[in-house]
Amino acid sequence: MNENMGKKSLRRSKNQRILAGVCGGIGEFVGVDANLVRLAFGIFLLLGGSGILLYIIAWLVMPEQGAEGSVLEHIIRNFQGKQSNL
Repeated sequence: MNENMGKKSLRRSKNQRILAGVCGGIGEFVGVDANLVRLAFGIFLLLGGSGILLYIIAWLVMPEQGAEGSVLEHIIRNFQGKQSNL
């Protein structure tokens, strides 16, 4: 059998997205509604603005469903002068 079968990976959602799919991807990974994750980011936003920073970091680090790499990997490869397929 395939050894990756049953393993989840943290990826940005293509289906449950409002901005970049970060909350939808986290919700699918954890197994909760994406609106609860959005609410948590909203609370962090109101408590000092850390929600924006966390969302941007998650967007940079989490690859999109079906993509090979994240936005940050694409930026690093371009900086190094290597080919990147984003």
